[in-house]
Amino acid sequence: GTGSNILSALQDLFWLSKSKVEKQLQIISVLQWVLTFLIMGIACTLILMYILCTDCWAIAALYLAWLVFDWNTPKKGGRRSQWVRNWAIWRYFRDYFPIRLVKTHNLLTTRNYIFGYHPHGIMGLGAFCNFSTEATGVSQKFPGIRPYLATLAGNFRMPILRDYLMSGGICPVNRDSIDYILSKNGSGNAIIIVVGGAAESLNCTPGKNSVTLKNRKGFVKLALRHGADLVPVYSFGENEVYKQVIFEEGSWGRWVQKKFQKHIGFAPCIFHGRGLFSSNTWGLLPYSKPITTVVGEPITIPKIDNPSQKEVDFYHSMYVDSLIKLFDKYKSKFGLPETDVLEVN
Repeated sequence: GTGSNILSALQDLFWLSKSKVEKQLQIISVLQWVLTFLIMGIACTLILMYILCTDCWAIAALYLAWLVFDWNTPKKGGRRSQWVRNWAIWRYFRDYFPIRLVKTHNLLTTRNYIFGYHPHGIMGLGAFCNFSTEATGVSQKFPGIRPYLATLAGNFRMPILRDYLMSGGICPVNRDSIDYILSKNGSGNAIIIVVGGAAESLNCTPGKNSVTLKNRKGFVKLALRHGADLVPVYSFGENEVYKQVIFEEGSWGRWVQKKFQKHIGFAPCIFHGRGLFSSNTWGLLPYSKPITTVVGEPITIPKIDNPSQKEVDFYHSMYVDSLIKLFDKYKSKFGLPETDVLEVN
């Protein structure tokens, strides 16, 4: 009896230890991504400049020469790596929150798609995990569909960072890149555009279900020009993982944020999550709140080379209605009160 009690205690200790190790690996996986998001581009640029001033300058010079040669690759579908997309670190990243991808309808491989992702959140964690990695099984859920997450074009001017992003199937969110993928890359492509962008990130806060969409119609015009079906995507929990200081309209803080957004493309947010060693302290790590990304029903879009404003408005209205219906259908299932409504700004 005593021996079995000791064995049982040792087994409990073993599993506790394993659990702690897995939790630390989850924290490390998320931390590396947050640091990549915030500082990798600037850090790699500074390191490259430093190497140019050392005896190893030839290495930096060779990379810069190759960079010039490779400059337009991000605009032509990038250079994805299934090996990188399947790294084990992304599974730890997924399990930290956890993040889940929900499929509601099949997608035809004979069509191209534009996914509208909502909301932006602070860092678009759900968008990255679901569509730039295989952690939630996007390729198994949508066989034959190649997802391309679109992000700021400025990221692809940063050495090393550009290659890291492309390896996950991330592309610049500009017309050249999107036109190439939807017209010269065959069918079965899905471009994921975080429609609200930087403007939406300024208003994200826990408990708020709000999207910036009323005057965002460029993605609908692109869909019409290429005959790409529109797919609404809503990520429940995306706004819950960080807390942010919200500046009121007309305040100096909001003025600074809008100036950055206009001239640089992103808006600096004052936000915090939890600390590295304790969830009770402030830090850069997001809170471990579940994120569930629901991919809705595709809206069939005709190919119109020069769509009129009336046609753009019509399909934009269809998209907004479809997004609201998607939110209303799944909100109670994923933790929101039935009385919650989606605010469309």
